[in-house]
Amino acid sequence: MLMKPMLRFVPDGTKIRFMNGRFAGLIVSAVLSSASIFLFFYPGLNLGLDFKGGVVLQVETPQAANFPALRAALAQAGLSGASLQSFGSGGTGVLISLESKANAAATQTSITEAQTALASAAPGSKILSTQAIGASVSAQLFAQGLEALGLSFVMILAYIWFRFEWQFAVGAVTTLILDTTKTIGFMVITRIPFDLVTIAAILTIIGYSTNDKVVVYDRVRENLRKYKTMPLRNLIDQSINETLNRTLGTSGTVFLAALPLALFGGSALSGFAWIMLFGIVVGTSSSIFIAAPILLFLGEHRLRRSGTLPKPNK
Repeated sequence: MLMKPMLRFVPDGTKIRFMNGRFAGLIVSAVLSSASIFLFFYPGLNLGLDFKGGVVLQVETPQAANFPALRAALAQAGLSGASLQSFGSGGTGVLISLESKANAAATQTSITEAQTALASAAPGSKILSTQAIGASVSAQLFAQGLEALGLSFVMILAYIWFRFEWQFAVGAVTTLILDTTKTIGFMVITRIPFDLVTIAAILTIIGYSTNDKVVVYDRVRENLRKYKTMPLRNLIDQSINETLNRTLGTSGTVFLAALPLALFGGSALSGFAWIMLFGIVVGTSSSIFIAAPILLFLGEHRLRRSGTLPKPNK
C-alpha cells in the first residue's frame, strides 16, 4: 500500500482551467520582457568586477577571517563596493575585489586604503599578491559569458526536439528566453552586480526551469497516448493539474533552501541567491502560463496529425 505524502500544496484531482488565462499570461510576459529589454539598454546592467575591471587582493589574516568586521572596515574607508571571498582551507585566506578607478594613481590609493582598513580590522594581515583585471580581459569574459548563455539555449532546443517534437522544443526555448530577459530586468532594477557568479545563477535557473517544463511536457505526451480523443486544450490543463503538486513541491523546497542564502549569505552569495529566488518563481509560473499556451498554439492542429494519435475518420 502506497503512503500519501503528508504535505500537499493542492488537493488531489484539481481541475483548474489554466488555459483560460493563456492570453493574459502571454501578454503579461511579453510586456515584462519588453520592459526588461528596455532596462537592459537604459540604465543598463550594474557590471561587476569581472566585466568592468578592477583589482583583486589576496590577503592572509593571522586568525580565521572575520568577514563582517572586514566589510565594515572597508566600507568605513570608502570602499563599500569591495567584494570579499574566502579561499584556502584554513579560513585565513581572503580575496578582496576592488572596483577599478579612473587612473592608476586612484587605484593605488584604493589599495592603500584597503591596507589601512585591514590593519584596523585584522592586525597582522598580509597582502600576498595584487592582480589587476584590465578592460580587455573583462570584455573577453563578458563575451564568453554571453556565449555560454546562447549555447545553453541551443543545446536545450536540440535536447527537447530530440526527446519530444519541435512544438515542445520551440515552446520551451521561447519560454526560457522570456524567463532570462525578466531576470535581466530584475537585476537592473535591484542593481545586483552582473558578473560570472550571476551568470552561473542564470544558467542554474535555465537548467531548473527546463527540468520543470520537461516534467509537464512528459505528462502531456503520456496523456496524448492515453486520451486519444480529448481536445489538446483540455489535455494540457489535465496534465498541468496532475503535475501541480510535484511542481509546487519542488519549487517550494528549492525556494526555502535559497532563502537563507539571500538573507544571511553576505555580498558573496546574496546576489546569486536573490536571482535564484526570482528565477524559481518566474520559471515555475512560466511552465504553466507561457510554455503550455505556446505548446497549445503550435500543436493544436499538428500534434495529433504527427502520429501521436490516429487521424479521425472522415
